[in-house]
Amino acid sequence: MSQTETALIVGSGKGLSASLARLFAEEGMQVALAARNADKLDELARETRAIAVRCDASQPADVAALFDQVERTLGVPDLVVYNASGRYRAPIESIEADQLESALRVTAFGGFLVAQAAAVRMLARGHGTILLTSATASVKGLPGSTPFAMGKFALRGMAQCLARELAPRNVHVAHFVIDGGIASSWSQPGDTGSEDKWLDPDAIAREYLHAHRQHRSAWTWEVELRPWVEKF
Repeated sequence: MSQTETALIVGSGKGLSASLARLFAEEGMQVALAARNADKLDELARETRAIAVRCDASQPADVAALFDQVERTLGVPDLVVYNASGRYRAPIESIEADQLESALRVTAFGGFLVAQAAAVRMLARGHGTILLTSATASVKGLPGSTPFAMGKFALRGMAQCLARELAPRNVHVAHFVIDGGIASSWSQPGDTGSEDKWLDPDAIAREYLHAHRQHRSAWTWEVELRPWVEKF
């Protein structure tokens, strides 16, 4: 492309977000990484020539400061990925209200704050892509997964609304259902069985890039990715 693109990944760390950062950097993009603990991003930031910013996505002031810093340093992001998640799970009789609230703030409220901040800037510029990472729990409730599913169902609903609201204004919003374990996150050394029972984070990253590169006449609002061992 004629102009260097900027990608912001919120909720960065190992696994999928690292694969995204590497792929975006290989594509010639400027990359910004955000996490509650920015120190853990030092190695990845050096590898991808990215800037690393501390941000608690559940806090409005943190999100505002993040976007201000990225805009001052790299410009308005062309692509924003929300990869943060509150992974609290418990049976109904053991769910603690404060932990549930915290998980919802990260998964759903944080997703809203980041999507809103991205949309405001992208609308002013006239284009952009917002990609939201979700999970099986966004489409299928499972025992013991009530807190996680509540947040992911909310994220999916927001994504559907935003996709319909923003597409006519040239901002692409897509929701990714990662239906299965990601290799680097779930598999263990010496794990037996077929290698492709785990989702390859590099393969997932290529689908994110594909969504970002889609022609406007054929945008998708949702992508489901799963290994063969997962049931539909």
